[in-house]
Amino acid sequence: MQIARHFYITTLPALGELGSAVPMGLADLIEHVGEHRQLREQVEAVVLLDDLIQRESLLAGEIEEVEPAVLSQPQARGEAPLPETLAPPQASEPSASLEADRLWESYFRYAHELGRMKGSRFLVEWVRFEVALRNGLAKARARRLGLEEKDYLVAADLGEADEDLSPLLSEWEAALTPLAGLRAVIRARWSWIERHDAWFSFSVDEVLAYAARVMLLEQWRRTEEKEEASSA
Repeated sequence: MQIARHFYITTLPALGELGSAVPMGLADLIEHVGEHRQLREQVEAVVLLDDLIQRESLLAGEIEEVEPAVLSQPQARGEAPLPETLAPPQASEPSASLEADRLWESYFRYAHELGRMKGSRFLVEWVRFEVALRNGLAKARARRLGLEEKDYLVAADLGEADEDLSPLLSEWEAALTPLAGLRAVIRARWSWIERHDAWFSFSVDEVLAYAARVMLLEQWRRTEEKEEASSA
């Protein structure tokens, strides 16, 4: 299995800096590792974040098309049930959480548990960072709207307590446009991966960091397309 993993890693095309062209799409990446069950399962767990972001944007009317890599088109468009791994947890008490927040709670707990069970340091720490980031943004939005912050937090016990997000949150709140704020978040995610990847380890974690980078390159590309469309 280690030899096979080495092959999958060494045959991946090199990635450029944030904003560069994407040499391999997310669906292509999943196909590339498709015969390695352990790699595929964990890569899909990372990439699923992007599918859910697109799904949320579509259902909110922010975009008209989705490009899912893990979900089917009907699932990504809210026209078919999501995978059982994303089923909402059984709440022990009534919650004011939105349906979307319960979905994110399920996703983060699934990905965290998968990383823990498979021994993936990157996946576990990446989930903790993403939870902290999402909750930090949710609290900032709630404060701005005069809402109760705790009602919009997801999987708070998984959040990365050691990550200082205050500079990013300040930049996001000061952004002149939603697009500028989104790009600040993407840059922060890219920077986090640079500090936590497993470069030249030839481990599963190296592939997961690669997948996360491809995902961010795709997201950046979409911001450029949106900017071009708005200025046309």
